Amino acid sequence: MRWSNLSKKKKVYIGAFAGLVSIMLWAFISAGIITHDFNRSQLSLNKDKQEAKINGIILTETKDRTKYWELYGEKGTYDSTNEVAMMDNVVGNFYKDNEVSMSFQSSKGSYNAQKKVIVLYENTFVVLKDGTTLKADRLRYANSTEPITAHGNVQITRGGAFLATADNIEISPDFQSFKIKGKTTSKIYEEKK
Repeated sequence: MRWSNLSKKKKVYIGAFAGLVSIMLWAFISAGIITHDFNRSQLSLNKDKQEAKINGIILTETKDRTKYWELYGEKGTYDSTNEVAMMDNVVGNFYKDNEVSMSFQSSKGSYNAQKKVIVLYENTFVVLKDGTTLKADRLRYANSTEPITAHGNVQITRGGAFLATADNIEISPDFQSFKIKGKTTSKIYEEKK
């Protein structure tokens, strides 16, 4: 078939189709040229980054068959670039002499593998082996030789005999004593016999 033998209607359809194909081809090539360097720079910046989203994340620190702590997060993410695990609905234990000396739960928590620091955020509740309980907005554990620190709306109770509120608290590394800091209120009750 020759071009001159085609009807006007067919010529219009062919022209419109060729124009549409040309526009699509131009848009495809332009997009490739515009984003070529962007995609390459993104790949080179994040070539080593790995991020995992995990349901049921468990982290522990063990050295010479001695467990120091364990964390369980209902959901979490781990970013390999920063070596930070972020977790939701965290529960866990700190150990001393292979026995649980402190248990905790918190709405959110993180573990920084580079700095070896655990931080618990929001609705943090802690129970020590002797029955002492602690509530705080934030708790930080750096290692087994530094005090554990808690900040924000701290409330400490020991049975029915002791109640204290404070801005900050430090718990000794052996979990045997604590220091109350900032604006505090303490109440000591006589035990009934």
